[in-house]
Amino acid sequence: QVQLVESGGGLVQAGGSLRLSCAASGSFSSISVMGWYRQAPGKQRELVATITNGGRTNYADSVKGRFTISRDNAKNSVYLQMNSLKPEDTAVYYCNAVYVTLLIRTSTVWGQGTQVTVSS
Repeated sequence: QVQLVESGGGLVQAGGSLRLSCAASGSFSSISVMGWYRQAPGKQRELVATITNGGRTNYADSVKGRFTISRDNAKNSVYLQMNSLKPEDTAVYYCNAVYVTLLIRTSTVWGQGTQVTVSS
């Protein structure tokens, strides 16, 4: 069983920056993909960015050039540096991990979410 613990959300003015962190713990063989998703009130959860264990990244068009995802495989952690924040970035941000269990099966887990609020 794998758990994800997120931190780093908060309130920031438009144009400001925040850094989100997410650490995985528990029993698993390996983690293949880690990523961040967000859900704004009244909207569906959407992808923000993902990163593979080899470092390949993928970003939503809305955050390209502003957000940077990174990963520390030794710490089983993923980070999201968010710059030039806009009010429309306001959402609950969720960490996600796709991992291989000890029984060599692929599974996925979500964090509890962290609120990011950008004021205009």
